[in-house]
Amino acid sequence: MAGVLYSVLILLFFLPALDLIDGFNLTCRYAPLIIISLHLGLGLFSFTLDTWSTSRGDTAQILGTGAGVALASHVNHYLGLLPDPTPDQLPFTLPALSVGLVAAAVLRLVLGVLVLMATRALMKAVTIPLVCWVSRVPSGDVRKARQHMEVELPYRYIVYGMVGFNVLFLVPLLFSYMQLS
Repeated sequence: MAGVLYSVLILLFFLPALDLIDGFNLTCRYAPLIIISLHLGLGLFSFTLDTWSTSRGDTAQILGTGAGVALASHVNHYLGLLPDPTPDQLPFTLPALSVGLVAAAVLRLVLGVLVLMATRALMKAVTIPLVCWVSRVPSGDVRKARQHMEVELPYRYIVYGMVGFNVLFLVPLLFSYMQLS
């Protein structure tokens, strides 16, 4: 019950500011720098305790994903890739359910998941050795290396930041290129 109450209180104060934050993220030329700095700062601030817990890794993953999605939103707006619909296009009408529509939806799902899995695998393969090298942790045993906070947190932040970025930028761009939009 306390969690629900906290959520309601946060939304009461945060919801009115969302349009302002969204406009800033999309249009300010310094937004990418501020987005990355803010998410990194939140991560560093929340990881100042001495003991390690898996919830910190989850927090780094959430912050990385959020940063990636926010950056992708900025890039999409800057490049004009995902414009808002015009008022005469609204309301949208649902297309009739057909075999072709279901096949296109399944193809989009499979392609999107494959791209995101490939992104995660590639970034994991690159990030862990790089972070181990920077933090001077032996990278021979990946499982053991990831038990170090100085490896696990940047790993999750970077990998899932790229996954978040690709969810909103690369995958829709691929669908547009393949005419699956």
